[in-house]
Amino acid sequence: MRTAPRLRRPAFFKRVSNASLLTAWTAIGLLCGIPFAPALRAQTQSNPLTTWTVTVVLPPKVMAGHPATLAVLGVDGKLAPGVAVNLSDGQSVTTDRTGRAAFKAPAAGDYLLAKASGTSVAALIDPAVGASEPQGITLPGIVSVRDRFWICGGGLRGDADANSVKINGQAALVLAASPECLVVLPGANTKPGAASISVEAPGVQWSATTTLVSLEYEAPHAALLPNQKGQLLVRAIGSAQKLRIVVQNQTPGVLRFLRGDVQELLTKGGPQNIAELRVQAVRSGDYSFHARPLSSPDAPSAERYLRAAQAIAPADLQDDLKRLAGRLAHHPRDFQIVRAELAHILRDTMAGDFRTLVDAARAAL
Repeated sequence: MRTAPRLRRPAFFKRVSNASLLTAWTAIGLLCGIPFAPALRAQTQSNPLTTWTVTVVLPPKVMAGHPATLAVLGVDGKLAPGVAVNLSDGQSVTTDRTGRAAFKAPAAGDYLLAKASGTSVAALIDPAVGASEPQGITLPGIVSVRDRFWICGGGLRGDADANSVKINGQAALVLAASPECLVVLPGANTKPGAASISVEAPGVQWSATTTLVSLEYEAPHAALLPNQKGQLLVRAIGSAQKLRIVVQNQTPGVLRFLRGDVQELLTKGGPQNIAELRVQAVRSGDYSFHARPLSSPDAPSAERYLRAAQAIAPADLQDDLKRLAGRLAHHPRDFQIVRAELAHILRDTMAGDFRTLVDAARAAL
């Protein structure tokens, strides 16, 4: 029987135990001796040929009538220059050489949609406010070292470059920005563990703390043959807490997740902070998946998205959305029930503005 070739890790793959652990941000595996390709980061620019499928990054909230910045990532995860983005108020912007574009938030409305190359995302619009004393910043309590995350607070700037963010003293990349929120990507050398976050903008300086985690996976000891079942272990490095994580299968034609290609898992906590994922090989080839921690639920934002979606929902769904929004308003701890019902609605919903808003509501939970 042929022995699988020895894997050569890219530089950012780290050995954390005697077992071979690979990064799960874009975890590339091995089936039947086929070697993997290195994972990609978003700090560098995308080749224009790879931008036919893109991800538009908006700040979670924008301020009515004020400047803001969005970013576009190509299919390879890199910043993509020269991509046209259409906004729901009729504006059209094109990303510059940094893969970002400046725009002005609509002066009225409850939400903003941004569309490019068949994808669509949403942000909430807050009313413009007068000068007031900023109250500091908030951010998720658990952050992936390889995923973008939000920072919200007062005194920020809509020009992304006017805000400076550092993680444990190392510069982070500000992808998107508004006077209320930033979207930040940690630097390539960011390490898991306790982290101090500093944010500076003209006239303000904030600091906060969070926990950085690296989600990594341990593949089966023997390469899986087609139709053979096995188990992947997803390990959280940097925290001993039990963590809610979501894992998305990016190559279902090669490796199948037995309980669905998008799964929410709970790690066991403790020094060996793992979650188990049952899989089955479909055919020989490279396989990959993306794993990230789930933030604490934001019921108020989800409620706002649901009420916006209700206004454009099909007639047979309007009462359901009204009921779910009311449940979040009065019983925010029921967020998991609401998430499950939204997943059911999304399974039968085609792409469009309505789906984008329901997606945004579910993502907030």
